[in-house]
Amino acid sequence: MEAAVILTYRCNCRCYMCNTWKFPTRADDEIGARDLEKLPGGLAFCNLTGGEPFLRDDIGDIVDVMSARSRRIVISTNGFLTERIVALVRKHPRVGIRVSLEGLPAANDELRGIRDGFDHVLRTLMELQRLGSKDIGFGITVSDRNHQDMIELYQLAKNLGFEFATAAVHNSFYFHKLDNRFERPEDAIRSFEQLIEELLKTNRVKNWFRAYFNHGLTNYIRGNPRLLPCEAGTENFFVCPNGDVVPCNGSDEPMVMGNLRTQTWDAIWNGEPARRIRLQVRNCPKNCWMIGTAAPVMKKYAWKPAGWVVKNKLRRAFS
Repeated sequence: MEAAVILTYRCNCRCYMCNTWKFPTRADDEIGARDLEKLPGGLAFCNLTGGEPFLRDDIGDIVDVMSARSRRIVISTNGFLTERIVALVRKHPRVGIRVSLEGLPAANDELRGIRDGFDHVLRTLMELQRLGSKDIGFGITVSDRNHQDMIELYQLAKNLGFEFATAAVHNSFYFHKLDNRFERPEDAIRSFEQLIEELLKTNRVKNWFRAYFNHGLTNYIRGNPRLLPCEAGTENFFVCPNGDVVPCNGSDEPMVMGNLRTQTWDAIWNGEPARRIRLQVRNCPKNCWMIGTAAPVMKKYAWKPAGWVVKNKLRRAFS
């Protein structure tokens, strides 16, 4: 099972595709390390995210707790607070860092609403690389306004030895947005298809499955049903800053299964609200394709992405 813990809705960015920064949580109202001790052990993966998680003064304590519960931890950040990030990774060298980068310098700083953001991202990544960190990279949330920079960012990541991740704009309670959309979807799809071809021609198996994930994003942009079933609330869960446990961050309103502050994990996971919400998830019409809910089912139904990879590798070989 995989988890995502949304540590805060406070953020020092002003991103155009996400209004979370307009609705910041109060530090006193956010869950702490002690609350997270209720989470089950044996998690395959945990993403610590926000808002901007490095605005939390106790993020080191939270990593201590989650390190005992998850085999792998990755923190999603805007990369601006370089000294805090490097200090944490120096103490926890196995923690992964993924930094948001929305385009080349001018586009990134405009879309993230933060001056010199591109410079801070590269400085953070280079400092982490110099430290010897092995699990570092950056990712782009693709829209009409930045899809043309996607290949350049992929090449930058490849040349510098960083991981490269992608997402597409979505609408949900988490983003406080209902008006994200692609006005020119075919243009964005062509950019994704170019990236897919670049990933498939590498000799890295991980890239081939990333190509499948990006294929899923083109499918989402076209408005088609998901390539794989959504099993949010079964194969994964999210924890909100107030302690609410929800199946995903893609719904229009939070589907609350329970609260870590007031209930045991068993009561949350096996309670009647959780059972009812899993039925809602099964019939959800949104067809989101975000990594938090796509990755667990890509692993569970691995033969389906694998079949797509084989088919497309053969296509490339004989074309």
